[in-house]
Amino acid sequence: MGAPLSSWPWAGLGAYKYVLYGPLVAKVAQEWREQGGAPTDSWCLHLLLLLALRSLIHQLWFSYANMLFFTRRRRVVPDGVDFHQIDAEWDWDNMVIMQTLLGAMAISSPLFPAMSELRAWDPRGWAVALLLHVAVSEPGFRWAHRALHRGPLFSRYHSKHHSSPVTQPLTSAYGTPLESLVLTLAMAAPLAGAFLVGAGSVSLVYGHIFAFDYLRCMGYSNVEVISHRAFQAFPLLRYLIYTPTYLSLHHQEKDSNFCLFMPLFDLLGGTVHPRSWELQKEVDQGKNDRVPDFVFLAHVVDVVSSMHVPFAFRACSSQPWTTRLVLLPLWPIAFCLMVLQVLCSKTFTVSFYCLRGALHQTWTIPRYSFQYFIPPMKDGINRQIELAILRADRMGVKVLSLAALNKNEALNGGGTLFVDRHPDLRVRVVHGNTLTAAVILNEIPGSVKEVFLTGATSKLGRAIALYLCRKRIRVLMLTLSSERFLKIQREAPAEFQQYLVQVTKYHAAKTVKTWLVGKWLSPREQRWAPAGTHFHQFVVPPVIEFRRDCTYGKLAAMRLPKDVQGLGSCEYTMERGVVHACHAGGVVHCLEGWEHHEVGAIDVDRIDVVWKAALRHGLSPP
Repeated sequence: MGAPLSSWPWAGLGAYKYVLYGPLVAKVAQEWREQGGAPTDSWCLHLLLLLALRSLIHQLWFSYANMLFFTRRRRVVPDGVDFHQIDAEWDWDNMVIMQTLLGAMAISSPLFPAMSELRAWDPRGWAVALLLHVAVSEPGFRWAHRALHRGPLFSRYHSKHHSSPVTQPLTSAYGTPLESLVLTLAMAAPLAGAFLVGAGSVSLVYGHIFAFDYLRCMGYSNVEVISHRAFQAFPLLRYLIYTPTYLSLHHQEKDSNFCLFMPLFDLLGGTVHPRSWELQKEVDQGKNDRVPDFVFLAHVVDVVSSMHVPFAFRACSSQPWTTRLVLLPLWPIAFCLMVLQVLCSKTFTVSFYCLRGALHQTWTIPRYSFQYFIPPMKDGINRQIELAILRADRMGVKVLSLAALNKNEALNGGGTLFVDRHPDLRVRVVHGNTLTAAVILNEIPGSVKEVFLTGATSKLGRAIALYLCRKRIRVLMLTLSSERFLKIQREAPAEFQQYLVQVTKYHAAKTVKTWLVGKWLSPREQRWAPAGTHFHQFVVPPVIEFRRDCTYGKLAAMRLPKDVQGLGSCEYTMERGVVHACHAGGVVHCLEGWEHHEVGAIDVDRIDVVWKAALRHGLSPP
């Protein structure tokens, strides 16, 4: 059994812990019904409003801190937040739950004034609260915080909080019940004092709690938001307000910078880290920024899945994408952002991770899948991709890999357009389709002697057909164009051309149990497959899994090596640690240090070369 106040009593409830708010909600509903309208003088209603608004403060700070296109250059700790930290902090809101329940107990006391008796504003209360914060909360918290860093108290109660290597706004609320009680007392003391002298007000309750949460989230944001010039102009200011750098130094080294918000008390106690403001200046000037070695150039899939970005909702982005009903009310906001991106946005950074000392970033073209099929938008999309490639080239990026529709053959010839237009590019442009083909081909059992191929004349379809015919596997290529079929057939060595067979109807494959799907299949078309068929897919979006007597493969993907660091978001529908094969193809290109561009048609002779290189570097099938 653990030490008292070292674990949450509702830890076993999981998501059902929110049932604890039930009595408050029921009380508000009862008062609403009795009064025939919103019970604005109900403390229960205001507790629920505070709960919602406090959660919003944490969410907004989290979103800002992870908008790398705004904050990348001013990150204090440059490392990423990995899945382990995300899972550990999953129940970060336990402290907010506890404080709401304690608030409910307080308002039920006969000593607590009714909401109707409170003024909206009372400057005396603000003065009392400020005085008590400086005189009681700040020194009291610092003393308690320092005590938590000693001996068994640290191992039992505070080490959990410090186990998060990279601070985040949500980390500010992550800890044990004892730590949360210390913070609650520090926050409540000024309010209690103001109410005891009869100077409490509604604005003080909201304002003080919001300011407390705001400053906590700011300090834990891992993004330097205070200019070093402010401290140069007003030297005393550095002792009145802490900075994210100041807090990060404490979180990393644990032997200094113990204050709540005011470093003055660390100065008086002799526990100010000597590099606090020197490092703050370096971070503010962007000296922690570095050039990525590899960039994966993605695009947005659709309006709903755009909310899967890492700076939106961590609980969503850290899991494979699925449509969540809770996100549907936000669809109008996501739609407006789509329109805004079309009008004025440019390519931006959305995520990153590190692999063997190299920085890998994902950049996103601010365009959605359906827009790639609108002819008037073609030139604009190509211009966005071209500008991203040129930017990467100027920065010194080594490899840039094109995702999904960014390498569409009809759009830019699989990247050929940019390489031909800029022959002196230092950055290597990669479509990643060689590894995509390798993944699909290595999924096919060795016993297979015949396959049915749709999307047969596409870039991937061509490479798959030519590779399989060399293995003496009969390929039924579905295409209405005899010209395209014959062109591909002539590329095969003469002795293998007989293994490539053109078919024009789906019923030609009614006895073939291995289907390679490069073109979307309707449920009606799937009916032609015999029972027991396996559908290997390289089509976006994936086909509907209509047949219960058949099996369906996932999109071609690879699992990143185990030594990847700072990876904390899932790539669309991929599992944790798994990326699309075209992404993995760029990773392999970078790890191998290959100097050629991989654009245009797939070199069939390199399929096995790329596959073996991927396995050698620790990538593996998911």
